[in-house]
Amino acid sequence: MIRLAIQKSGRLSEDSLNLIRECGISFVSSTYKLKTEATNFPLEILFLRDDDIPGYVQDGVADLGIVGQNVLVEAGHPELEVEALGFSKCRLSLAIPRGANYTSVADLQGLNIATSYPEILGRYLAGEGVQAQLHTISGSVEIAPSIGLADAICDIVSSGSTLLGNGLREVETVFRSEAVLIATQNLSAEKQEILDQLRFRMQAVRRARRNKYIILNAPQSALEAVFALLPGIKSPTVTPLAEEGWVSVQSVVNEDDFWHITGQLKAVGAEGILVLPIEKMIS
Repeated sequence: MIRLAIQKSGRLSEDSLNLIRECGISFVSSTYKLKTEATNFPLEILFLRDDDIPGYVQDGVADLGIVGQNVLVEAGHPELEVEALGFSKCRLSLAIPRGANYTSVADLQGLNIATSYPEILGRYLAGEGVQAQLHTISGSVEIAPSIGLADAICDIVSSGSTLLGNGLREVETVFRSEAVLIATQNLSAEKQEILDQLRFRMQAVRRARRNKYIILNAPQSALEAVFALLPGIKSPTVTPLAEEGWVSVQSVVNEDDFWHITGQLKAVGAEGILVLPIEKMIS
């Protein structure tokens, strides 16, 4: 049995649980339970405060954890990171009152800045040669300028709507973050094998999310041009159609490139283009 710690509530918790379920691991979760066991995989899940997860993993109370990079780095344990997971992306940014003048990070010299991430912000400002007074706040950082506690803030930003709602504007990105899988050091051989199996499943799910399965019809005379656009995993699959001179082509396309490639495929004569989701993708 391997023990995995995840955030007990919030978006990161939901995304983490969805990933585990997509890995084919079944479990029952409840808002009232602080731990649960999988029924078809040797995994126990602990539901903790996100700030506590790096310490639990560092101390070996939990073998694994899923946590934001911002929390991991702020806690001083970046060496625990095993793999970036590609979801819950956000940024740690500096923001000032909307009407304040700002030209560069040097304008923060001598100001009071409220933040929940004094370690990350302190290193950033030191690297920029800026000295400021940092006030550590555990929550509701955005309110600090309006109540006179600080001249600026540094906090996690996703869409920026919370900043706007509190009369602030984003001026500098200090740190970019996403969810990461972390592991205690010196796992036993048995637990390392379970971790390897879990990572294998996670990677298959993540590849599937990033790619689409595409099927199209094309004239045989256009195959060379189609192949140039659809490299696939090794090479596209080609099947002759009943209509002479035409073939069906099947391949995998990265979702980020899909719309651009689709336009190019149509330009070289492709027709009847179908796009399908991929449940798992194993390389």
